[in-house]
Amino acid sequence: MTADRGAAGGELGLFAMWRNTRMVVLTAISASLFAALLIPFKLLPLIPGVTELRPANAVPVLCSFLFGPAAAWGAAIGNIIGDFLGGFGPGALFGAAGNFIYGLLPYYLWRAFSAADPTPSTPVQWIGFVAVVAIASAACALIIGWGLNALGFVPFAALANIIFVNNFAIAVVLTPLLLHALYGRVRATGLCYDDLSGGAARRRRWTSLGALIVTVAAVGGMIAGNMVALGYVTVSDAPAAAQVTIAVAPFVVALFIGAALL
Repeated sequence: MTADRGAAGGELGLFAMWRNTRMVVLTAISASLFAALLIPFKLLPLIPGVTELRPANAVPVLCSFLFGPAAAWGAAIGNIIGDFLGGFGPGALFGAAGNFIYGLLPYYLWRAFSAADPTPSTPVQWIGFVAVVAIASAACALIIGWGLNALGFVPFAALANIIFVNNFAIAVVLTPLLLHALYGRVRATGLCYDDLSGGAARRRRWTSLGALIVTVAAVGGMIAGNMVALGYVTVSDAPAAAQVTIAVAPFVVALFIGAALL
């Protein structure tokens, strides 16, 4: 993800994009839109002080397909802004990390198997789109669920599953509608990441491996965390919460390694 080059030859990867004024502006737009939709729904908590009903969950996925890595930074920053109004604490760091990955993966996973616009129309594209949203949702849920479980705030099985369902259900319904309405218009302005980076991101040598690692880590981590949390699998003599922390940690590490290879 660090090798995407702009039309002028400069890199527009995850960190180098901060040297591009338009990508910085798109990051600010993504963050402000996410935060603006998060804040009103703080009054409808699913787990008080931790998570709530979030129609805003469609924003990181939408912005990812439109703006690439700008959406990842925007989702992390927007989530931190929202957390300031809902009780900022150590858990907010995991919230930022989870939403960073949630805003990062959709674009890169889609580009790992398709050069087409992310406006699904064929059965194969729809299957791919749903799979991408599911993996991104599971990755976000895994990071936040693992982190807050490790801090002793909320059990993994409760929080991770709520976040996954909340993210997936909203994003898989709303994002295709928004993409069909907006993608062509944004593309016409030249502000889509594909255009800013000089065309659809080139597949890197390790892209397919990265996509495979991310998929296995996100799905496998959710399964392992639930199996241990619900007592079906025991990994040590430690308390249940500590067992979940131990069991899920390798999947979280693998998730970030896979994301770096995309």
